[in-house]
Amino acid sequence: MTDKMPEKKICGCCQKTTVRTEEERKKLIHRLNRIEGQIRGIRGMVEKDAYCADILVQSAAVNAAVNAFNKELLAHHIKGCVARDIREGKDEVIDELVATLQKLMK
Repeated sequence: MTDKMPEKKICGCCQKTTVRTEEERKKLIHRLNRIEGQIRGIRGMVEKDAYCADILVQSAAVNAAVNAFNKELLAHHIKGCVARDIREGKDEVIDELVATLQKLMK
C-alpha cells in the first residue's frame, strides 16, 4: 500500500483545475440541479404538447438561471483564480478572462 495522494481527474477539455471549498461546490451543484430540473420540466411540457408561449416563458427562466450560475462562478473565478494568478505575475490570465467574458456575452 502506498501513501500517494490520488490523482485529481480532469475532463478532456480542461487543462487546469480549481480548488473549491465544499460549501462553494455544494452551492454550484445545487444551482445546476435546479437548472436540470427546469430543463426536465420543459421537456415534459413539449411531450404534453404545452402551449408554445408557456414553454418559451419556462425557457427564459432557464436562461436566467444559467446566467445567475455564470455570474456566481465568474465572481469566484475573478476573486480567486484570476487574482491569485495576477499576484503570481501570470498576466496571461487577463487575456483568458477577456476571452471568457467575450464568450459569455455572445
